Amino acid sequence: MSRIGKKPVHVPDGVTATVEGQTIRAKGPKGELQFVVNDEVLVKMQDGAIVVDPRDGSKQARSKWGMSRTMIANIVNGVKNGFEKRLEINGVGYRAAMQGKNLQLALGFSHDVVYEVPDGIQVATPKPTEIVITGIDKHKVGQVAAEIRKFRPPEPYKGKGVKYADETIFRKEGKKK
Repeated sequence: MSRIGKKPVHVPDGVTATVEGQTIRAKGPKGELQFVVNDEVLVKMQDGAIVVDPRDGSKQARSKWGMSRTMIANIVNGVKNGFEKRLEINGVGYRAAMQGKNLQLALGFSHDVVYEVPDGIQVATPKPTEIVITGIDKHKVGQVAAEIRKFRPPEPYKGKGVKYADETIFRKEGKKK
């Protein structure tokens, strides 16, 4: 039995959620999102909450049960509060700046890296060494953060590169004489 799947997804005040067949739509103060649940999972509204159950006891249905409940909880939380990822840039001369809709990164290459920010995502640079990514879709926010980090992942010797704010870099000792 899925411990996550058993819990109903409570719909908070200010958010309207509707279940139409296998499609769940959530509308809140930050925007509107929808998610199409797999056919092996049954979804229904019950007492102001969304309840997810597997259609049968098969391994496929049970494996998609908890994931579907989490995805529904993410869209409900996203339209209410939104999601945020913070990145830090470490290294001499490494910096980030917004130029209109694009993020310009100086990461030690012979050229600046220009990243085009997708729709539905907001990127801010409060400091030249800090990037804040916000949006209502948790998957998109995480994907954008991973793509920016991928330009220059942190290296283990000096810790230079782009890292998540809550990430710790395992440091290695250099060569000894």
